[in-house]
Amino acid sequence: MTAIPTLTTARLVLRPPLAADFEAYAPMMASERARFMGGPFDRKTAWGMFCHDTAGWSLFGMGSLMVVDRASGTILGQVGINHGPFFPEPELGWMLYDGQEGKGYATEAAGALRDWAFATTQLASLVSYVDAGNLASRKVAERLGGQLDPTAERQDPEDLVYRHLRGHK
Repeated sequence: MTAIPTLTTARLVLRPPLAADFEAYAPMMASERARFMGGPFDRKTAWGMFCHDTAGWSLFGMGSLMVVDRASGTILGQVGINHGPFFPEPELGWMLYDGQEGKGYATEAAGALRDWAFATTQLASLVSYVDAGNLASRKVAERLGGQLDPTAERQDPEDLVYRHLRGHK
C-alpha cells in the first residue's frame, strides 16, 4: 500500500483527509456548484463519495488530498487522482470550496499532485474529465498543460477530456 503523502507548495499543504473534513465537504457537494460533478448530492451520497476519495489510497495507491492554506489552516477544497470502476483511467481532479476560486489554488494543488504521481508511479498520463460548461476547470486543465483528447474514453459522453502527459507541463 502506498503511504498517503502530504505535499507542500508555496501557499498550500495537501494532506490526507480526516473525518472532520467532511463537515466542509458536505455543503460543497450539496450546493449548486456540484452540478459539474453530477450533483447536488444529499449528505448520505456525499459521505460515500468522501469515503471513496479516501479509500482510493489503500485500493489503488492514489486518492484525494485536502487543500489547506498554509498560513491560516483554512480548508480550501480537495484535489485527487480518482481511480476505480467509475473512471476509465486515472483522473486528476480538483474542486474548491465556495469563495476560493480565482486565486490559483486549484492549479497549484493539482500541479503538485500531478508531479507527485509522475514521480512515484509508472503512469504515462492522467486525464481530467471536465464538464464542457465549467469554464473555470477548463482553464485550470489548460494551465496544467492538459491537451484535449477527443478519443479518450469517458464516463459521461458530454465531458471534455484533458490529457496530462508525463514530462509535459
